[in-house]
Amino acid sequence: MGKRRRVDERKAAKSGRSRRHLVLGGVAVAALGGGAMAVYTVFGAGAAAEDGSADAKAVKTGPLSAAEVRTAATTFLTAWQKGTVAKAAAATDDSAAATTALTGFTKDAHVKDVTLTRGKRSGDTVPFTVKGTVSFQGTEKPLTYKSALTVVRAEKDGEPVVGWQPSVVHPELTEGDRLVTGEAGTPPVKALDRDGGELTTKKYPSLGSVLDGLREKYGKKAGGKAGVELRIVRADPKDSAKSAQSANSTKSTKSTKEKAADKTLLELSEGTPGEVRTTLSPSLQAAAEEKVAATKRASVVVMRPSTGEILAAANSSSFNVAFQGSLAPGSTMKIVSSALLIDKGLASADKGHPCPKFSSYGGWKFQNDDKFEIKGGTFKASFARSCNTAFISQAKKLDDDSLTQEAQQVFGLGLNNWAIGVSSFDGAVPVQSDAPMAASLIGQGGVRMNPLNMASVVSTAKTGVFKQPYLVPPSVDDRTLATAARPMSATVRAQLRELLQYTAAAGTAAEAMSGLGPDYGAKTGSAEVDGQKEPNGWFTAWKGDLASAGVVQQGGHGSESAGPIVAALLKAGSGG
Repeated sequence: MGKRRRVDERKAAKSGRSRRHLVLGGVAVAALGGGAMAVYTVFGAGAAAEDGSADAKAVKTGPLSAAEVRTAATTFLTAWQKGTVAKAAAATDDSAAATTALTGFTKDAHVKDVTLTRGKRSGDTVPFTVKGTVSFQGTEKPLTYKSALTVVRAEKDGEPVVGWQPSVVHPELTEGDRLVTGEAGTPPVKALDRDGGELTTKKYPSLGSVLDGLREKYGKKAGGKAGVELRIVRADPKDSAKSAQSANSTKSTKSTKEKAADKTLLELSEGTPGEVRTTLSPSLQAAAEEKVAATKRASVVVMRPSTGEILAAANSSSFNVAFQGSLAPGSTMKIVSSALLIDKGLASADKGHPCPKFSSYGGWKFQNDDKFEIKGGTFKASFARSCNTAFISQAKKLDDDSLTQEAQQVFGLGLNNWAIGVSSFDGAVPVQSDAPMAASLIGQGGVRMNPLNMASVVSTAKTGVFKQPYLVPPSVDDRTLATAARPMSATVRAQLRELLQYTAAAGTAAEAMSGLGPDYGAKTGSAEVDGQKEPNGWFTAWKGDLASAGVVQQGGHGSESAGPIVAALLKAGSGG
């Protein structure tokens, strides 16, 4: 157990300094104001040793006791609340980072009168509530939020300390982020749907990150006036990339990531918003929100193939997987692979094509779901049943960069040049060799996509021409949309449409797409992920001049998980 060291209370009383209180686990701990010492200090077991024998002690190991966790948490929270940054930082395993963050909490975020209330411990994790006041240039507002810390053993001596993470200060902080109070970095914006209605997170909960992104990009251009707020200023990945490149003495290359949008936590005074009109359909966005809310870890995008306009985007989690996800797309990637094989003369919709139970390449043995095979079947039959080996068997006839070239030159993927109006991931189809190259043909290996990418893929298959998806019309800021190097050949387009239509009518997508024909097409997919019991379920389809793609992480087969979501949105939007 810890020891308590008393302070001469008579001296403290004589000094006339005021007192304040730290509430930890329901117990009020009196502390002297003005940076004075606390009435008592809680030490971890053995921390009060003063006989010089500490250096001789062995490093502590083993699981932390409940008392060690509580004591370490209390020591840190007590020091933080009192404003003794050095002591609080010393109670962590990264005093330098903790010092920077805790100093910024007061000086940059302008938070004062802090009270920290410890919650019930769960293992080595201790939740706590932060209450304080944000004060800036005569304007004040209360601030309350919940956070948590985890206690670990220090490498040096094994003593219990707080394992430092930026999220200790605020749960939404990540490495390199800062809390700042002041005039907003950008004026607020009023985002509008295609009909002029206001887009809000109250109406559309999925649009939080999208609205943040619109403000980040268009706040200054939309003519608004900034207010005063407490916000998270996100780290710029380009700065991190430069540091890493400098350390490795390599030349600078374009970062594949954009800076995430800053996030407003508390508004002290309102700004005057400007207006930004988007392409979102209010009815389809509402339908998309409803569908993903009913399914865990679901994301979906709806767009118009003829123009590239994004009509809806929704996620059942806070991260915008629909635009920024980077997941193996599974068999939905066979749309691109089929275009490649037809382009190369290695497959034709109505010609015979091998679909054995197994096919080996590059030292890996690939198989079909449930080890099925199709004897004497056509390529269309293999596509409709999502036969993996029909694609793996052709890998030996392709160059390592064949799929990459097809994806970039025809489908506009993986060039990091989409400009949709907010941050997005444009897909990745890296050049690979041997088994990973073969795996890429069936949407595994190093291929990474999100619903926006796959909605674009099926749109390109439908029209034969890549139209970069966009959320904000390019006329708003005169930006240039990405284009593909070449259109799809008429032969490839006709056969690809036939493959997708047959799959929607009689293949793995038939049940979900029932009643949506005849101007329709679809492809299902499931992507295995290490550590998951169930694969991610994918589905992408078109109906008329609507295209949609969705993923349900750990959802199993795409026909059963993402399929009903996509089909419902195509049905909802087909009337207008």
